[in-house]
Amino acid sequence: MQQPNEKDKLVAERQAMIRTQLKKRDITDPAVLKAMADVPRENFTPNEYLDQVYYDGPLSIGYGQTISQPYIVALMTQELKIDKNCDVLEIGTGSGYQTAIIAKLAKEVFTIERIEPLSLKAQQTLKELNITNVKFLIGDGTCGWHENKKFDRIIITAAAARMPKPLLDQLKIGGIAVVPLGAEYLQELVTIEKTDSGLKTKSVCGCRFVRLIGKFGYPE
Repeated sequence: MQQPNEKDKLVAERQAMIRTQLKKRDITDPAVLKAMADVPRENFTPNEYLDQVYYDGPLSIGYGQTISQPYIVALMTQELKIDKNCDVLEIGTGSGYQTAIIAKLAKEVFTIERIEPLSLKAQQTLKELNITNVKFLIGDGTCGWHENKKFDRIIITAAAARMPKPLLDQLKIGGIAVVPLGAEYLQELVTIEKTDSGLKTKSVCGCRFVRLIGKFGYPE
């Protein structure tokens, strides 16, 4: 359990993250900034990294996975343009931190994680934070949600050579996907908007994510 002075220190560090890592860059959406301010990143980070919780970079969460850099979490969320009417599909629950941020903005989040212990830990963390508008699935995220459902937004938190077709099929017309696309060790963060006439893509920035493993991703 965190001591009172330690909790105050983490709150101060979170506020500093908002000021220096997000507002001083290009994170301008007030709703995204509020979500980032409201969600305690320390709850999603292993205890051994407690002194680095608001470090401007990713941290290991075990199993070869990471909790993404706060700026990237905020940037991907901002690019999704989520509102309270959106059902969002997330591929790669990981620690559940990105899930929690999205859940603050969306109607409902559907999140898939292939590594069972990570999913179970994320489920417990979100429950402790009383975040209840999330449905979890353990399995191959590249195959999409198990029901025949369409989504307003899709976010992939791992690197893919191309957008998996099952996920593209589950994106509604007018929907937006955010995904790191490119080579195995270096990618571009891309937004994909699905329109009646096809796909509109936009490159946001360079990035580096762990590989998206699955039937329509990289082999394990």
